[in-house]
Amino acid sequence: MASESGRDRFSTLEPIPTAPEDQGLSGVTSPDGPLKPIHTLAVAREDGKLVLPEEYCIGRLGFDFSSAKKWTILSVIFAVQVSMNFNASVYGNAVMGLQEEFGIGGQVARIGQAVFLIAYGFGSELWAPWSEEIGRWPIMQCSLALVNLCQLLPALAPNYPVVVVGRFLGGLSSAGGSVTLGMIADMWGADSQQYALNFMVLSSCGGSALGPIFGAFIQKYLHWRWVFWVQMILGGIVQLAHLCLVPETRVHSLVDDEARRLRREESEKCSHVYGPGEVKGGLTMKDILATWGRPFLMFAQEPIVLWLSLLSGFSDALIFIFIDSFQTVFDLWGFDTIAHGMTFVPIVIGYLVAYVTYFPILRRHELIRRRDPHRLQPESRLVWLTFTAPFLAIGLFGFAAATMGPPIPWIVPMIFVFLVAIANYNIYMGTVDYMVAAYGPFSASATGGNALARDVLAGVAAMYSHPFYHRIGSPKWQKFWPTIILGVLALAFTISVYVIYFKGPTIRARSKMAQNISHDREVADTRRSTLVPEDIQDIEQAIRDLQVAPTTSEQLPAYTEMDSARMQGQTHAPGEAHVDEAHPPTDPGPEVSELPGTTEDHDPAHGRS
Repeated sequence: MASESGRDRFSTLEPIPTAPEDQGLSGVTSPDGPLKPIHTLAVAREDGKLVLPEEYCIGRLGFDFSSAKKWTILSVIFAVQVSMNFNASVYGNAVMGLQEEFGIGGQVARIGQAVFLIAYGFGSELWAPWSEEIGRWPIMQCSLALVNLCQLLPALAPNYPVVVVGRFLGGLSSAGGSVTLGMIADMWGADSQQYALNFMVLSSCGGSALGPIFGAFIQKYLHWRWVFWVQMILGGIVQLAHLCLVPETRVHSLVDDEARRLRREESEKCSHVYGPGEVKGGLTMKDILATWGRPFLMFAQEPIVLWLSLLSGFSDALIFIFIDSFQTVFDLWGFDTIAHGMTFVPIVIGYLVAYVTYFPILRRHELIRRRDPHRLQPESRLVWLTFTAPFLAIGLFGFAAATMGPPIPWIVPMIFVFLVAIANYNIYMGTVDYMVAAYGPFSASATGGNALARDVLAGVAAMYSHPFYHRIGSPKWQKFWPTIILGVLALAFTISVYVIYFKGPTIRARSKMAQNISHDREVADTRRSTLVPEDIQDIEQAIRDLQVAPTTSEQLPAYTEMDSARMQGQTHAPGEAHVDEAHPPTDPGPEVSELPGTTEDHDPAHGRS
């Protein structure tokens, strides 16, 4: 029996009389009469195989996992994301040790950080198509294993080039957000995944800030090679947790498993039932290149993606600029190694505060959708960002003033860093949440572009941050003017938030992609309202009663006009006599259809392969 949320998601099917052509194709029945024949939901192939639709796997998909199971999975993925972002930022604490051991300059030693971040940005995109083809679980396990193995190269490196190679391969092996966002889409619909998305944004942002905090203790008390051993130990722990606690969530993988189970346990009746992944051909090079290239294409064709990704990338780059600049600034107050690491605590606190402040916003959106499913536009997901985005520039200008040093108390620059952290978190959350709402099935590419911008710009920042804070102006002003420049850039980048908030519908109206997505969602909503029965047991009985006969596509046209009319919400097709007046279709109404875990949550257009 499925969970309550799984049952609520399905409205009662319109019972229809069994047409002569139905015989031998379906034994699906309900107490009120035969349900819609399975072949109108599935794909009948010329080779006689019947592709099992996901609507007939209710109770076995990620959408139907219990809340406890979903959040257990998400908690493990949270730890995985923290580990990967920790790997990116903790490297800064090995720079001095690398300089001393290999006799290299500081800028050369920072190459290892830059190449990891840039490779991480591209690696996340390279893994994406394979997680859609093979499944989330094996790809994440493969990624974690490769990342952990790559830690051996810098940990045992006899020279610095080996360190750089190890960092590059480690970044390229990191699946990162591409798989994480896909798993969220596997378990929640576009309008019910905001709490989960908020949680994962905290892991991504928080991991970067935790690196310098714990790295300071490694730098002070251990050899620099322990920076990489600690990464490997943490990676091994999260990989083991993922291995033991996280199941496969990809929809088509689970449907394939159910089809194999039916053939095994119901071999006489279901010998011709197959999952979509079992009959689908493998990815072609054209498919792979199209998936890899789509984020870059959306950069060029979708101004919303470009502007918001640049803003998000700039705000994330600030954290990696701080990794280098904080040491220069807080030396004015005589901070030692541990104290320098603690300067990132206000950033962590800022992230936690920003995370919590999103709860009332998300709750308000939830209540509005219950009353009126169509009231909220994607731009509503930027509301909180319009209030908090200015904190980015305010924090930077305040930090610039505080860089003059004593007699200004050391807590003053930390307060302004706290504001920057709140803005950085809300920028990432707001932009990703907006792209999910605006771009639907293409949101993976849109958010992939966002992640790519964040990682690449952060990697570039790792290289210019040191000279940026040492070569502009006289020694007295070398910390002030670079921060002022960053504040001015922050003002320029945040303008895009208000342009998109007020003009977003107009901009999207000019986007052919956005308009196609809006139309597809309307069609999908109409289709879903007529597909599945009232109770999960009816579906399970339908599968048990299914009698599969070799079927060709030539048998399907007799149903096409009638069923397409029903999917459009009509009670009978053009030219068809009106039948079964006693059993009209059930309309769950907006109060039901918009509840979390209801009809709209089961969105086949979102996050699917």
